[in-house]
Amino acid sequence: MLKKSLTEDAQEVFRAIALIELGARMQVLESELTLSRDRMIRLYREVKGVSPPKGMLPFSADWYMTWLANIHASLFYNTYTFLKNEAGCSHLDALTKGYRLYLEHCNHSGAEAVLDLTRAWTLVRFFDAGMLQMTPCCRCTGKFVAHKHDLQNNVVCGACQPPSRAGKTKKAAAARQASQEAALEVVMSKKEVPEHAEHTALGNVAALQPQRASLVAQAA
Repeated sequence: MLKKSLTEDAQEVFRAIALIELGARMQVLESELTLSRDRMIRLYREVKGVSPPKGMLPFSADWYMTWLANIHASLFYNTYTFLKNEAGCSHLDALTKGYRLYLEHCNHSGAEAVLDLTRAWTLVRFFDAGMLQMTPCCRCTGKFVAHKHDLQNNVVCGACQPPSRAGKTKKAAAARQASQEAALEVVMSKKEVPEHAEHTALGNVAALQPQRASLVAQAA
């Protein structure tokens, strides 16, 4: 069995750290890297400060077909394929760099990142397994994630034709209610300030009335 050089071993460690910082699970690290499980667990604890989480990885491709998840998945996978095919990046570099670009885009646009690294990695695996394909939109001509062997003619993506209840989730409703309550508190506080100021002004006028009467008497 050939031993890895120190340079190759150091590169593997740096790749593992980059994946852990982006939120990779242990199953992702074991599939993409050649480090031993004990070393990766130690690295995870050093980087995150906690033990790696347990549990199953996503196993259904249907999750990527919902409206918002499909838009985010299409954005990430288009970035991934560009880095891999056009920029000449390896699979792992395209995964990490593409996911960083995806996070930067979400941060710049003020949108919440729907995909975590595990979802992004699973998406690539589904494409490699032939379960998903990129279908062109007949309106914007952009390609979006779809099931394999779905129709590819006259298909509209979710960004061009969102569903009727797009964005009307419980989380969005709670955010709207919170913003309305905050606006109501601001309005009520503005109404209270003039009333308080009016009472203060009336009190000052009442206090000046005796002084004014004495000054008038002296002048007479």
